[in-house]
Amino acid sequence: MAKNIKSIAYRAGIMIALLIAASAIAYCFRAMGLLETDIAIVYLLTVLLTARFTEGYFFGLLSSVIAAFAFNYFYIMPYFSLMVSAPSYIITFIIMLITALITSALTTHTKKNEMEARKKEAETRALYTLTNRLTDAADIHDIAGITTNAISKMLNSNAGCLCFDENGIPEPAFIQQISAEKQIRREIPDANALMHRIEGLRTGYDIGTEFYDWPIYGRETTLGIIRVPKEAAQNMSEAQTRMLRSMIESTALAMDRFRAAQQRQKSNEETAQERYRGNLLRAISHDLRTPLSGIMGTAEMLLNMTAENDRRYSLLEGIHKDADWLHSLVENILSLTRLQNGKLVLNKQKEAAEEVVGTALRHVSHRFPEYEIAVNVPDELLLVPMDAKLIGQALVNLLDNAVKHTPPEDEISVSVTKDADNNCAVFSVRDSGEGIAPSDLPNIFQTFYTSRVKHSDAKIGIGLGLAICEAAVKAHGGSIKARNRADGPGAEFTFILPLEVNEDESS
Repeated sequence: MAKNIKSIAYRAGIMIALLIAASAIAYCFRAMGLLETDIAIVYLLTVLLTARFTEGYFFGLLSSVIAAFAFNYFYIMPYFSLMVSAPSYIITFIIMLITALITSALTTHTKKNEMEARKKEAETRALYTLTNRLTDAADIHDIAGITTNAISKMLNSNAGCLCFDENGIPEPAFIQQISAEKQIRREIPDANALMHRIEGLRTGYDIGTEFYDWPIYGRETTLGIIRVPKEAAQNMSEAQTRMLRSMIESTALAMDRFRAAQQRQKSNEETAQERYRGNLLRAISHDLRTPLSGIMGTAEMLLNMTAENDRRYSLLEGIHKDADWLHSLVENILSLTRLQNGKLVLNKQKEAAEEVVGTALRHVSHRFPEYEIAVNVPDELLLVPMDAKLIGQALVNLLDNAVKHTPPEDEISVSVTKDADNNCAVFSVRDSGEGIAPSDLPNIFQTFYTSRVKHSDAKIGIGLGLAICEAAVKAHGGSIKARNRADGPGAEFTFILPLEVNEDESS
């Protein structure tokens, strides 16, 4: 209040001083015998200067009225009276008053526009400087420090900035400016409570005991909070509020850019690691396939040369089975890396479903002759567009999985049916083992994921078989799912392959 009174007194003093000076100059002009029009110009100049050196419209307009009446009182006959002796003086007085009012209004308006232009220029320059500095920031905390410094300078206060992590959780401490060149980290007593208040905001900011907290919103989540001291926030002008919002937006863009760059870098690193892993797996698999084929061939030849009652026969049989298992594992790894890298070209042709199932059964029966697998296929010929080798390998993997979890005396079945309504072929493999644990169901098709439930005699796998099944089926535009059987113990794996529609059928 006292500050406002002092400002008004100062502007009134300027107006009075200028009017007194104008009256003195006008008196000299009259003594020199100059015309009233010359004296009027002196008063008009006074009005112009008053409007220039005072704020607002009031003192400029007031000086216009006072100057007009002073001109009439001192320099229009009769002197020292507001009376006018001649009608022409009335016109002169009115014209001078109107001219003074217009001059004052135009000067004040021009000065106001100039001040607004300077403010906008200062805002633009400050935002430009902030944006340039944010571009060179090294990390999120560097961005927070630069923003805190800029806002503190604008508001002439000790502002702060609290950063949120990638999961939208506030950090335990925030950066605060304590001097022109120094920043500190202050701990937050209850960061979770602050986060909940920000999440429930219905206005642009949250009012706390010490700070007004302005959230920094990113594209997907809250990135941080700008903390303005309570006294500075309460005294902010409209221009400062607008400037603060602009700075927060620039900060949000910078933080979003940095987070996006981090995510791209992380994605590139993961892609590179996946590529290196795939290359390593392919190299190892190629190197292992040739000696394994030799071991299998030699073991099979020695088995044919050895009597079954020979004690060496069981050793050779174990060697052959283990080599065959490793050979199958190598083929699975090669197929998986080709599918994941998109380098496997499908040789898609219409194949008889019963032939593909029969080929898979022969392969599994050769390796596990003690198992009897029931087969159910349609009576009519069912032609399915597929890569027979790839779908055959998927069936082999599903049957291998069933054998691993089912004792030889229990049931294993494979079936193929035609779903005419959805125009697709449905392949199903069912076993009578322990089933799938509920915790395993969401992850069972993931690469290198192995079930926690295993038969005591099952050979330990590395979690590639089902992942290859899913990749092979999806490559054909189909889908695969796993579930526990509803009619008894065991699991059921079902995959669907779409059937092409013939032109004659569609017509």
